[in-house]
Amino acid sequence: MPLNANLTEITAEEFNVELDLRYATTNNFTGAAVYRRSACFLNLEAADNLRRAVDLAADIGLRFKLFDGFRPTEAVQALWDHTPNPDFLSRPSNGSPHSRGAAIDLTLIDSAGRELEMGTGFDAMTPTSYHGARDISAEAQRNRAVLLGVMTAAGWDFYRNEWWHYQLFRPRRYPTLSDKAAGSRMMGHAGLSEAE
Repeated sequence: MPLNANLTEITAEEFNVELDLRYATTNNFTGAAVYRRSACFLNLEAADNLRRAVDLAADIGLRFKLFDGFRPTEAVQALWDHTPNPDFLSRPSNGSPHSRGAAIDLTLIDSAGRELEMGTGFDAMTPTSYHGARDISAEAQRNRAVLLGVMTAAGWDFYRNEWWHYQLFRPRRYPTLSDKAAGSRMMGHAGLSEAE
């Protein structure tokens, strides 16, 4: 099945980003690979915003490492089934901005490819992950502020509980997509539900 016309693949070469797609590995909060294949997609508006953010970050000598983009509805359900925590995961019935191709999880890296200190790791489900958390180092606070500034200047909205999560404003303008509807071929027999 061809890729949905509203989605575009985000590749390291074309976007000058590093990909560390955690849900295609066991290095995520579930301990299991959720995606069958490692690929990152965004809808066209989000991809344009990412290009702007990449350019702004480059101006100050930084790049992005991407942890997740489009998340098929099946993956949204699998993550919720594993850890039904509405502070950090969208209820499947609400439709995640990720399943609309309208959200991205990422961090900043320096010219040597090292992640900037952000106070917690990706997907740490703790109040320390909140934007504005004060129980992290001054360096982590500065780095989060830089990430927030770059992303908002590029047209992204943020989610207050996750320093790594950015989304389009009014993401519900876009439909949620299953793996089949997206044509992303990300889900399959190696999904989380069968790995547990």
